[in-house]
Amino acid sequence: MEFASLIFFFLIIAPSAIIHEYMHGAVANYFGDPTAKYAGRLTLDPRPHIDLWGTLLLPAMMFLFSGGRFLFAYAKPVPINPLLLRGRFAGIWVAAAGPLSNFVVAAIFGMLVRALPFSTFSMILNLIVYANVLLGVFNLIPIPPLDGSKVLFPLLPASLDEFKYNMERYGFIILLLVIFVIGLQWIFPVVVFLHRLFTGGGLPF
Repeated sequence: MEFASLIFFFLIIAPSAIIHEYMHGAVANYFGDPTAKYAGRLTLDPRPHIDLWGTLLLPAMMFLFSGGRFLFAYAKPVPINPLLLRGRFAGIWVAAAGPLSNFVVAAIFGMLVRALPFSTFSMILNLIVYANVLLGVFNLIPIPPLDGSKVLFPLLPASLDEFKYNMERYGFIILLLVIFVIGLQWIFPVVVFLHRLFTGGGLPF
């Protein structure tokens, strides 16, 4: 991507991240936890959701470390109180709500991409699909604090409690190592597959 394209991509992925966090709070509220509501986070107004690290600094670092080839951002996580959630699998649904919301957005805009003739506008829609697929897939990586760990860990047997504890304790460090040392190229086959599934075509760049 060129610099201008990356800036434009950031302007797409930031609202997608806000929708992602909003849905965490909305589903938690549905299952009995109004913490996000009382914290003023059940809103699509971007201001309460902006995170200095995830929305501003991390994207800048990714842009520099990838040589301008990759950019990712996330919004401030909404506060959740698991003790207030009703239902055995409520926590899993709350965690899954964010990535699922991104896939729903991708599916909706993907249908528009399929229906419209190729144009600058359809390319913008295509980029929205890509941003949301990327956000959804990335967040399903089962490393804390990402949503994938909150979906997977409650389903693991008690014999792995020590593993879960250590992952939750050191997960953020492990995640940074994965991002900046190993890289995220290994998730792109999944991203490309889902993008093609939603749009019927190739990537928008």
